[in-house]
Amino acid sequence: MGETFGARLRAAIEKRGRLCVGIDPHAALLAEWGLSDDARGLETFAMTAVDALAGEVAVLKPQSAFFERHGAAGIAVLERTVREARDAGALVLLDVKRGDIGSTAAAYADAYLHPESPISCDAITVSPYLGFGSLDPFLDAADRYGRGVFVLALTSNPEGPEVQHARVEGGTVAGSVLAQIALRNGGADPLGSIGAVVGATIGDLSEEVAINGPLLVPGLGAQGGTPADLRRLFGDVYANVLPATARAVLAAGPEVSALRDAARRTAVETSR
Repeated sequence: MGETFGARLRAAIEKRGRLCVGIDPHAALLAEWGLSDDARGLETFAMTAVDALAGEVAVLKPQSAFFERHGAAGIAVLERTVREARDAGALVLLDVKRGDIGSTAAAYADAYLHPESPISCDAITVSPYLGFGSLDPFLDAADRYGRGVFVLALTSNPEGPEVQHARVEGGTVAGSVLAQIALRNGGADPLGSIGAVVGATIGDLSEEVAINGPLLVPGLGAQGGTPADLRRLFGDVYANVLPATARAVLAAGPEVSALRDAARRTAVETSR
């Protein structure tokens, strides 16, 4: 297996800072860059982002849906994006939010985490809301191949609380998810490979997020999250926080130098 994802992520943060930048080529942003909303425009956008950022930030996070909407040609661009970003030294976290059971979950795990897959990534996002046990194929594959999994726990969308804040024996659904992540990360050093997704704009945080693993925190920048929110919410576990932003950096494009400058500014702000 070699080095774990948690160890590689910790090393990447120490070398490049904690920033995660999303590659989210939605139609409006393609238009802002003067690109066509097709596979050709998608490829130009993605390769520009990789050129600008893959040598700068710790983690790049392509959003799979924005590639999938262009069909087979879009998936081919996603494969190239993942491959070239990793070759340039960035860890690639593919935002796919998969969640299924049995052999289907195992097939998704092979698609994204198996080292020989054409779209092999360092980590993916998954949903635990078919039951935490449904994630076993993803977690087992992550252990086997030295990859990571980020589990949705406390998302900032308005509909999230109806499930995540629901009460179960001993606490909330989200609290149960976080506790099970912590159990899977037990004893890992320097950092577990199973992370949690906790939104920067959730307001208050009453759950225990000391999971001995990374905390992916989307919502920084355009969605309203600030570096001060990160410090306020995560305090003692801030060293494990991976702030994620997309538009705050991508809006500076399409010039490579402008994208790099925006990423550097955001990285400095989140390092304080």
